Amino acid sequence: MSAEQPTLHADQLLRTLAEHEVDYVLIGGVAIQAYGHVRTTLDLDVIVAWTPENMRRLAAALGDLGARLRGVDAELLGIDLTDPKQLYEGGNFLMRTIGGDLDVFAVDQTAGAPRSYEKLRERAVPVEVFGVRLLVGHPEDLIRMKVAAAEFRDRPEAKREQDRQDIAVLERLRSSERDQGIDPPARPRSPGPDPSR
Repeated sequence: MSAEQPTLHADQLLRTLAEHEVDYVLIGGVAIQAYGHVRTTLDLDVIVAWTPENMRRLAAALGDLGARLRGVDAELLGIDLTDPKQLYEGGNFLMRTIGGDLDVFAVDQTAGAPRSYEKLRERAVPVEVFGVRLLVGHPEDLIRMKVAAAEFRDRPEAKREQDRQDIAVLERLRSSERDQGIDPPARPRSPGPDPSR
């Protein structure tokens, strides 16, 4: 981890999103952890409902988290992450917060995601993670997003390898449940101590 990247405190981010009743589905590394795969992750990834009301709730949560855009020349964009209108009119946001890096995605700008947020949410699995009730992306949706991410031309090889490992874990989960006659997905479990710390 670079000196610039803060430690991820996924519990703090999830609790803040819950306190503001933000409507989202958890994806990415923490979602993979919720399905029982022990791995590190440096950020929290979510797909949010892109509605004016949800942007109002998200903006309030981002204010509490001291969120700011990250990336090359991010400060030059002049985006106020506490302004619901600017959030609603924007797209995907990669942010640095007091709880670590938070990536907020729109379903229609996420490769491999279902065509609508409603479909993603309908298939998502309810779970308790770090004492917070939330929705985790369905394994098949996570696999499709991971496959799409691994195909990005400029994706670093280390990220591609992590994508491949995550896909293998999710496919084993799906295969195991089918062998046992269980309708996927299994109930994710709350991860143990945050391995990103």
